[in-house]
Amino acid sequence: MNKIDLIKQPVEKELEVFRGLFEDSLTSTDPLLGEVLAYIKKRSGKMMRPILVMLTAKLFGTLNQSTFHAALSLELLHTASLVHDDVVDESDKRRGQSSVNAIYNNKVSVLVGDYMLATSLKHAALTGKVELVELVASLGQELSEGEILQLGNIGKEDFSEEAYFDVIRKKTAALFKASSQSGAVSVGAVQEEVMKAGLLGEMIGIAFQIKDDIFDYFESPELGKPTGNDMLEGKLTLPALYVLNQTGDDSLKQTALKIRSLEASKEEIAAFVETVKERGGIEYATRMMYEFRDKALALVPASADSSLKEALTAYIDYVIERNK
Repeated sequence: MNKIDLIKQPVEKELEVFRGLFEDSLTSTDPLLGEVLAYIKKRSGKMMRPILVMLTAKLFGTLNQSTFHAALSLELLHTASLVHDDVVDESDKRRGQSSVNAIYNNKVSVLVGDYMLATSLKHAALTGKVELVELVASLGQELSEGEILQLGNIGKEDFSEEAYFDVIRKKTAALFKASSQSGAVSVGAVQEEVMKAGLLGEMIGIAFQIKDDIFDYFESPELGKPTGNDMLEGKLTLPALYVLNQTGDDSLKQTALKIRSLEASKEEIAAFVETVKERGGIEYATRMMYEFRDKALALVPASADSSLKEALTAYIDYVIERNK
């Protein structure tokens, strides 16, 4: 059995129900809106975050309609944020496929993203739990704050790892944290369990983002982006930050500042990427990723059903072993 099958096994039936709800939520009688939503549905991935909602719910109770609506709300919010991010980043690819704004335009993308955000809030309300509505609303705030923090970092002249982790805690990690928390809340877990579930999700999310950042140092047709794509957008991630803080190389730091100010050429970025790889940036980021993986594994309750423990362990390992 491969890892994805092992991850899905304890919630296989529930995941089928969720997929049906997700399909139904992204429909419209309006021709243009319906067309764009159909394209977004076609691009939907492995549903890793809804699976985390359901696995966490099973750790603490019995899945119910609130669990499904919470998972749907978070997945719609996540999908909407990706549509908006592609507009902000002027990206024409998303995981190897054309982005919505590349096929349609920025106006359509923003409006469709807004429609999905509204639908997300509708499903948060359908959980019937104020705590889940608050959780989704807070996540929306954090995702926006993370984007703004990242934009603010682009203009800075220091290379702070702390600032990097602040950004990913408010972006990728916040989404995983909300997923695991909402699963626990949906089945009536006590506050201590909800907080522990949230920490589990956060550790998974940080490891997930570090893996994404490592991808940026290697050509990847599967991801649909060239090496150094983040740097083309002025972003310096963990491998580069480590090398910059370890080196006394002023010329390398000047190149990094040019990258942040969007003044570096593709040739300069390519040379910078190679230097970061040669000086141990990838190895350092990989060590950090495994540290967060180990922290996540330590938070899986020892008392959990064996199939759930296996699924969550496979989930955590999949995050760091995936190739896209």
